[in-house]
Amino acid sequence: MSTSKTRVAILGATGYTAVESLLILARHPGVEVTMLTALPAECGHIAEVFPRLKGLYDLDVIPMEVDKLADAADVALCCLPHKVPMSVVPGLLAAGIKVVDFSADYRIRDLATYEKFYVEHTDAEHIGEAAFGLPELFRESIVGSRLVANPGCYPTGAALAVAPLLKDGLIAPGGIIFNSLTGASGAGRKPHLLFHFPEMNENVFAYGVGVHRHGPEIDQILSDVAGEPVTTLFQPHVGPFDRGILTSAYADPTGELTAEQVQKLYADFYADEPFVRVLDGPPHLKNVARTNYCDLYPTVAGGKVVIFSAIDNLIKGASGQAIQNLNIICGFEETTSLLG
Repeated sequence: MSTSKTRVAILGATGYTAVESLLILARHPGVEVTMLTALPAECGHIAEVFPRLKGLYDLDVIPMEVDKLADAADVALCCLPHKVPMSVVPGLLAAGIKVVDFSADYRIRDLATYEKFYVEHTDAEHIGEAAFGLPELFRESIVGSRLVANPGCYPTGAALAVAPLLKDGLIAPGGIIFNSLTGASGAGRKPHLLFHFPEMNENVFAYGVGVHRHGPEIDQILSDVAGEPVTTLFQPHVGPFDRGILTSAYADPTGELTAEQVQKLYADFYADEPFVRVLDGPPHLKNVARTNYCDLYPTVAGGKVVIFSAIDNLIKGASGQAIQNLNIICGFEETTSLLG
């Protein structure tokens, strides 16, 4: 590999996933962040947008122009809102820029399903090309890719929670339930009444009952893992804390299973995965905060296989995982800048 640094641009540089990406990349020895873009109204010096970046970056956030990007970047981290990247990604790929996209625009392979939950897709050509960026399950397809669809935060925690069992046919592919609780940062940085402090403080509520757009993504991932259709019930909640997702998964075993057998299965399945930790008790969100780890505790209770999963929604659920994918497609050690 060349000794020159990989040049990285961040599109949509004024959101939470962008600042988390910048903090991680600031300690990456093989990367130089060369361009930051946003809507004109959001432009300015990055240290004015995020004071915590003062002294780390001396860059202005500027409006995006593909021609300028082509001269300035080898890889783009696309932190743009859902429905926007599909209008940008074709030009980036044509300019020879590799893309890790944070949105849902390239995650869902079935066009009708995507359009049911989002809008009409204008770049169907590249959906089939995109590698699904959950390295622990699909690493081989990510290597050498020029377009990676970074998974959603909820699907990351959910899929890692049950993949070992589905892979070995040890749980039924129907009736799996995911009950997830996330922090308020999952709603993004734009103000919203529901997440105004007096509304959110000392409050927990469910939302997206039966219709959350991450449901089809979860089913797609797990169907790929199982090699047969998998159907799940996904129910998200939000609580009065900044970051993290705690998921409780419940599944029906296809035969006799003990807690000890399930623990061994998970320990073996994830033995070589640097960012998955199999615990001997339920995980705590504080222990994964600001890390790229997914902590798992699988057991058997009440005739069900029960798995608890904890991730930081902004790191393993977004920016950390994106840089894990960047490392893979650029030939860096996968853990680079993610263990500090």
